[in-house]
Amino acid sequence: MDAGIFFGFLLAVIMPFVDDIVRVDMREQVITVPPQKLITKDNVTVEVDAVVYYKVIDPVKSQYEVQDFGYACTTLAQTNLRNLIGDRTLDETLVARDMINNNLRHVLDEATNGWGVKVTRVEVQKIEPPRDITDAMSRQMKAEREKRAAVLEAEGIKQSQILQAEGKKQSEILKAEGDAQARVTRANAEAEAIKLVSTAAETYFKDRAETMRRLEVLNNTLAQNTKYIVPANSSLVNVLGLDSAVHALPKGPSDAPAPPPASPTGRSI
Repeated sequence: MDAGIFFGFLLAVIMPFVDDIVRVDMREQVITVPPQKLITKDNVTVEVDAVVYYKVIDPVKSQYEVQDFGYACTTLAQTNLRNLIGDRTLDETLVARDMINNNLRHVLDEATNGWGVKVTRVEVQKIEPPRDITDAMSRQMKAEREKRAAVLEAEGIKQSQILQAEGKKQSEILKAEGDAQARVTRANAEAEAIKLVSTAAETYFKDRAETMRRLEVLNNTLAQNTKYIVPANSSLVNVLGLDSAVHALPKGPSDAPAPPPASPTGRSI
């Protein structure tokens, strides 16, 4: 397509049988990279495919700088996928999808920049190991999960037993402290009761008890028809109620009769 004369705007003149019109889709498009078998760093064969999203930014370059962009992009993607997968082990490949996508997009974008094409995104669709490797990985994963489950169950039982032992220990401690406090309280109460009883006995019953004891002695003595001389100032006079009679006796020495001589045993003759 040749450019014509400018009259304030671009005028293109198409020469019949000489010039052709080529339509270029400027929208974002996608190319599918077919599956291919690649070998990882640890010598495991995996099947990998991908999709490439691109957009034409220069239609002239996209038509004249590359003959078949789809084939060129697909071949370039397969080659770089082989390099990226070969530098990693199977486990690293399975967990590094984002890194592989970014590295592949960066490589394709640099390579297609001169073709007037912008690679916007690359996605690895599947990374499929052989069936035996998949079964081994499944068994390994199952074993790991069963191991973790067993460990967690053992930890749970251990923690439960520890908590039960701690609870029993705390219960025994609290029970012992409660019993000790109860014994102390009972001992204090008994001591206080004994103190009150002792105080009451000291206050109200001591004198009466002494008087009762004297009366018992006097009763036993009088029951034997024995006569005793009781001094006038003796407390026994008050007990017997003879204090009025003692006061009625004459005080002078001339009026007082001579007391009879007493026997050595204390009886009057």
